[in-house]
Amino acid sequence: MTRGPDPTETTDRSITVVLLDTDRERRDCQSYEEAIAVVKEELAPGTVAKIENRDGEIVFTSSEMSIDAWEVEWRQQKRRLSVETEDHVCPYDNVGCIFDDLCVQCKMDAVQDSF
Repeated sequence: MTRGPDPTETTDRSITVVLLDTDRERRDCQSYEEAIAVVKEELAPGTVAKIENRDGEIVFTSSEMSIDAWEVEWRQQKRRLSVETEDHVCPYDNVGCIFDDLCVQCKMDAVQDSF
């Protein structure tokens, strides 16, 4: 059996759930699914839960949004990233112009090209 190349980058960081009530508790999780489950299980009145990504950035805070709403948004973004899209290079060098969300100039060009 042949083995593929070794990974070029590894990380031992995990996704962390931070629970704030009378004290500060940190729980390491291996995935966002696990972190969401921990938040749903541990969230109680008077407790603030946060999800911290592998880079140390807070991506969810229960005082700002419900975990259910955040989970729906996270799953939509995950699904959107997994869908193959065709490459789009904006002729106007607009970095925010992508295949499924064109800039105004590209939208105008598409309308003009349709006539």
